[in-house]
Amino acid sequence: MGLFAAGAVSGCGRGGEATTLNNIGKVYNDLGDRQQALACHQQALPIQREIGDRAGEAAALNNIGKVYNDLGDQQQALTYLQQALLIRREVGDRAGEAAVHYNLARIHRDQGNLDQAINELEIVVDLDRQVSHTGLASDTAMLHRLRQQRATTLKTT
Repeated sequence: MGLFAAGAVSGCGRGGEATTLNNIGKVYNDLGDRQQALACHQQALPIQREIGDRAGEAAALNNIGKVYNDLGDQQQALTYLQQALLIRREVGDRAGEAAVHYNLARIHRDQGNLDQAINELEIVVDLDRQVSHTGLASDTAMLHRLRQQRATTLKTT
């Protein structure tokens, strides 16, 4: 696809190019252009691998997984998210690990697997506390809502 002409972000170096691609991919995803988002993240991934940036690689994998989930391909999303999770743990990125677990929780919730979604969100909340994440309150609220939803579901069955 070649979003950038050769050298368009040359002042940033390869790492800067990959970060820029990931950031543009996130914007495209937020705008609802999933295919453009995927293309950007998929361009960033081999650059991150080439330069040995494991944290950047995990970010690209997480972003690709998130886009695949948004596209409705949950199996492909899980594949990428599991890879991201392994690397996040390997590099000790607890905040990044929480982000991956949150995305996994979204998939399980969407699949109707509330127990697994709750398990993932419990991990998110624990990690949020460990790193003093600003999203702790909203993640805790999401966990509470899912627990209420599960309780309601159990009562009606």
